[in-house]
Amino acid sequence: MSKTIAIANQKGGVGKTTTAINLSAALAILDYKVLVIDADAQANATSGLGIDPRKVENSIYEVLIEKASITASIQKVDCPNLYLLPSHQNLIGVEIEMIDHPERERLMQKAIAPLHDIFDFILIDCAPSLGLTTVNALTAAHSIIIPIQCEYFALEGLGKLLNTVKIVQNKLNATLTIEGVLLTMYDSRLRLPKEVIAEVRRHFQSMVFDTIIHRNARIGEAPSFGQSVIMYDIQSVGANNYIQLARELLTRNKMSLQKTPSGDT
Repeated sequence: MSKTIAIANQKGGVGKTTTAINLSAALAILDYKVLVIDADAQANATSGLGIDPRKVENSIYEVLIEKASITASIQKVDCPNLYLLPSHQNLIGVEIEMIDHPERERLMQKAIAPLHDIFDFILIDCAPSLGLTTVNALTAAHSIIIPIQCEYFALEGLGKLLNTVKIVQNKLNATLTIEGVLLTMYDSRLRLPKEVIAEVRRHFQSMVFDTIIHRNARIGEAPSFGQSVIMYDIQSVGANNYIQLARELLTRNKMSLQKTPSGDT
């Protein structure tokens, strides 16, 4: 049975897609079979994993409107054990097409149901909004990771996201939990990020991951080569941060820090 994790924050530029790409790759090199679902019309996770969104025939859009099967839409990417359900700009209009569907909040949950015996982890990269697509992701997920940038407005708007989580818990997915709050883009040379970390830890306490993602040039460079930072430069600070995060996630879930390899397919 796989674990499905939504990576969400309605605020843009906080490291959602970066985390989806690199955490998934880190879990994959630890021998877990991982699927990334790109649920953002910007398709940055798709291009960041080496797939050209313009050439995608079957994407999350076709899956959600039930015009393609999810198994036929998944693509292998250039990393052992890592797969992608790509996105496309057509996803912009999917909420209008879903609006009259009697189970519009559960379409993603229904779509990924056959995958739970195939993958160990399913990571959903959510759009920077709290629309119907994000609600679908939260309804389908077991938990949510909330990336927060180490800057002045880190907690701005977070109340809206937490309120949405509560609504989903009450009406659609009672078992949804907050996996953790992830601090990103940390610059140790500056004083403000340290104050932000202290404030976030004061608010969320044990919910905050111990791992902090540092600002790192390699993290920024990797997507332009269609790679995770793990594949681009595994010796970098960024790669080390995400491998550490993967291990912390596994520890929190009482899972082995490295799954016994069963062979990539």
